[in-house]
Amino acid sequence: MGLEAAGEVITRRRPRTGRPVLQPIMAVKWTGGHSSSILCLNASKDGLVASGAEGGDLVAWGEDGTLLGRMQLEGADDVTSILFSPSCPTKLYASHGETISVLDIRSLKESVDRFHVNDEEINCLSLNETESLLASADDSGAIKILDLEKKKVTRSLKRHSNICSSVAFRPQRPQSLVSCGLDMQVMLWSLQKARPVWITNLQEDETEEMEGPQSPGQLLNPALAHSVSVASCGNIFSCGAEDGKVRIFRVMGVKCERELGFKGHALGVSQVCFLTESHLLLTGGNDGKIRLWNVSSEMEKKQKSPAKHTHRKKAKRAACPKQGRDSSTTGADEEEHAKVLPKLDIEHGEKVNWLLSSKIKGHQSILVADQTSCVSVYPLNEL
Repeated sequence: MGLEAAGEVITRRRPRTGRPVLQPIMAVKWTGGHSSSILCLNASKDGLVASGAEGGDLVAWGEDGTLLGRMQLEGADDVTSILFSPSCPTKLYASHGETISVLDIRSLKESVDRFHVNDEEINCLSLNETESLLASADDSGAIKILDLEKKKVTRSLKRHSNICSSVAFRPQRPQSLVSCGLDMQVMLWSLQKARPVWITNLQEDETEEMEGPQSPGQLLNPALAHSVSVASCGNIFSCGAEDGKVRIFRVMGVKCERELGFKGHALGVSQVCFLTESHLLLTGGNDGKIRLWNVSSEMEKKQKSPAKHTHRKKAKRAACPKQGRDSSTTGADEEEHAKVLPKLDIEHGEKVNWLLSSKIKGHQSILVADQTSCVSVYPLNEL
């Protein structure tokens, strides 16, 4: 185990002018824990960090980057998602292959409990706030809802027609969650109804946006949805997709409206993550960049700007009353959203596999997993 400091370039934007200001930042690298690419990260409220890698490798870290323990999970399948228990900070849920293992981070020798509830590889786990339910999204497009007290599946949610890449319970609403997948669909689910109450297809949004000005021969990546994150308020959530765009939605009862859509990265957006108790959004991309966006500020700007193409959009919605038709942007709106600038811009240099924000040694920090075997830690001292 070792700690290394690597110099990166970080761009902060002046509040008034919006002009970029380049400043060096030292990224601390936590090394010596893994020998292969790290795929997922999570942090407890007490500052403990866990990382999962290829081949079933799982490592526990202290908040100063010291190696606390490691184990190889049974089956040697890739560790794709990790969650600390909010009520018991030493309890850890980890998905590997089609299995969910419950671990005690103080003694990484064997699983405390194990569940095999999915038929294909799990991509993402999410706990509701009461820690009564655990959601697991898999390659078949299914989301299994595990009742942790009864230790059995109480719901099997199947509407995605391709890989379900990400799922997230909504804070303050333990019976509601959002999901996204490689079928380019984003869904809002009600567990009482065991079905999605709202669906939108990001490719249809893309088709509408294409009606605006385009350069000849312009190629568009498909809007395969990779990651969702819900803000602490429970009503605002974000989705990152392969087309490089970040989309912000607002939940309105059992429906959603798209508040923002902007180009966030030159390549696919692999990770989105709201900071706790804020509308600041971290995004990580396949272009090796990490960016921080002030979502609430941008939504306020949009609300103050004059409505554009309102009648045209209403007519479209009336002509196409399909479930999930949201307030998609037109070409003019896209031009407006192109002006969205990140509050922070980090040239990380590696494709981002996982991204989260946590307090490390009392300071807000960004933790990054990428194609390497190191955990990168960036300080957010000014936030």
